[in-house]
Amino acid sequence: KQTGGSTGLNNFRGFFGFALDDPVNRQMLYFITAASLLVMVAIARQLMVSRYGELLVACRDAEERVRFLGYDPANVKTVAFVVAAAMAGVAGALFVPVVGIVSPNDVGIVPSIGLLIGVAIGGRTTLLGPVLGAVGVAWAGSTLSEQFPSAWTYLQGLLFMLVIAFLPDGLASLGGLARARGRTPAAPVAPIEPATEVAEPDSEPATSSGGNR
Repeated sequence: KQTGGSTGLNNFRGFFGFALDDPVNRQMLYFITAASLLVMVAIARQLMVSRYGELLVACRDAEERVRFLGYDPANVKTVAFVVAAAMAGVAGALFVPVVGIVSPNDVGIVPSIGLLIGVAIGGRTTLLGPVLGAVGVAWAGSTLSEQFPSAWTYLQGLLFMLVIAFLPDGLASLGGLARARGRTPAAPVAPIEPATEVAEPDSEPATSSGGNR
């Protein structure tokens, strides 16, 4: 009764004292959510370029070598999980007033797969790729699913397979590919041949005009 059972909770009328049915307050909530997203991206960016980010990448690639260098990979991973959990908590706290309902289906297997698809489509090797992928999948889920309710799941799976097959690094890699194709190849430089020495003819000794008689 407290959690609403399988239907979840939907009796959300306010957000920190502000009525959610007011369009001005909903616009303010939108800007708060957008600002929170930018702050999270900035924090993730700072972690990536810091020494901790290098340790995290090293733990991913060669955990044993990190341990041999005197670092504890468990502590590095713990910090990563704590930061990720804090970001997920902020996202969940903003998700409920924006959507207006929370149910057990929101933490099921289907939303989890949707998040993974967004990361794969956007590009998991970049910072902005997962953000753009999640926004794109959420937008498509709220628009295309209404127009094509029975085909949206198949379209989502088809897009996922196409991206994995032809763009393993996601849509974020299109910018790098375009820049690489736009560069004009440099003209080949002709090899410099070594200079050959020209042999000078031996000069004959000059004879006097009178000569020996």
